[in-house]
Amino acid sequence: MRKGLAVAAGLLILSGINWTIVQREHLLREGRVVLLELAPVDPRSLMQGDYMALRYQLVAAAFGELDASTPADGYVLVTPDAHEVAQFRRRVVRDEPIRPAADELTLRYRLRNGAVQFATNAFFFQEGTGARYESARYGEFRIGADGEMLLTGLRDADFQRLGVPDAPP
Repeated sequence: MRKGLAVAAGLLILSGINWTIVQREHLLREGRVVLLELAPVDPRSLMQGDYMALRYQLVAAAFGELDASTPADGYVLVTPDAHEVAQFRRRVVRDEPIRPAADELTLRYRLRNGAVQFATNAFFFQEGTGARYESARYGEFRIGADGEMLLTGLRDADFQRLGVPDAPP
């Protein structure tokens, strides 16, 4: 009986993990691309390997100084400009109904350890390729209808994707 319960629990856990993977793959395929402008930040941390810490200009525009009244979870409504760069419109508290205008996108945020997070605050890259990302100006995200976001890359000031390896000769 215990063996049967363990197998059933394992299958349930694997099903949940696979469902999450399917949802993320769908978001990568079908999600709308939007760019968040990066705020200046130390480009690398040697303690955690090769990665770039990310901060977003949108946080300053949407939240200013954080205080105790800032909800831990909620949504920010943005309007993409001609280059798909998100421009802040307004915040919506999680319990309020979200009614974006036709030209607005909903981005989910989370307040963790006193900082606002959109999807992730780090971009990891292959060891020794950090120079490819030094000119990063925008984080490229795929946005789902529910406001969930996945970081898919970085772009420079000319909106070109960074990190694409040079073509072999």
